[in-house]
Amino acid sequence: MQEQSPLAVITGAASGIGAGLAREAARRGVRLLLADRDQDRLRAVAGELPDAESLAVDVTDPAAVDALAARAAAMGGADLLFNNAGVMTTGLSWEIPADAWDRAMAINIGGVLNGLRSFVPQMIARGTACRIINTASVGGFLPSPLMAPYSVTKFGVVALTESLKLELAMLGAPVAVSLLAPGPVHSEIFADPFAGAVQPATEQFVAAMRDLLRVNGIDADTFAARVFDAIERGDYWIIPQPEALDPALDARHAMIRDRRAPDLSMLG
Repeated sequence: MQEQSPLAVITGAASGIGAGLAREAARRGVRLLLADRDQDRLRAVAGELPDAESLAVDVTDPAAVDALAARAAAMGGADLLFNNAGVMTTGLSWEIPADAWDRAMAINIGGVLNGLRSFVPQMIARGTACRIINTASVGGFLPSPLMAPYSVTKFGVVALTESLKLELAMLGAPVAVSLLAPGPVHSEIFADPFAGAVQPATEQFVAAMRDLLRVNGIDADTFAARVFDAIERGDYWIIPQPEALDPALDARHAMIRDRRAPDLSMLG
């Protein structure tokens, strides 16, 4: 009997990084189970790829993620789980409405947690090598004004992923873990990030971020190829654009070491 090719489960797969990961996985002969809330766009992505199934999933709904895990189990089990779904929210932290804060927390943190609750037990039970890749951001190491919900949640994903790695190691489980931290990638993340009263400073900030993406961003397919190369190497830290992280991270570490208060000069 012919051995099945690996199965990748990708949330947030209807656009941007998630769709790029799906295309690259397909290029490498990986079967796909794609998930997103946007069913129409998700079907369009899956329809262009071989050996791809799609399932409409709201990652904030534990029962929906359980159903995704059940479908993956029926397909032989996930060899790669990309907890990738995420949203951007901008504004002054105290002016962002509670429901916008809650949405960011529910998707960016809760979506990852639901993925772990639904998939980790079956991955451990299978007893075969597999990997979980949680999408954080360079913003998970470098906090920013005017996008506090994103910074808070992506810092949380960094911490959660390290905890997960250590917990699985304690159990001796054959489940590897990677932390994915994108820099600027061409996507729709800043298409409509506003929440609450939109201040001129927020408008200027979002315009600057859109310019940064346009000038310095890489396309999702180039990004995804780098991600899969890192997975093949077995990397824990997947930083496909180190130039977007390393200099600022060095400066941040120096600030903390020297007990200096954050100031606007850190933003460059």
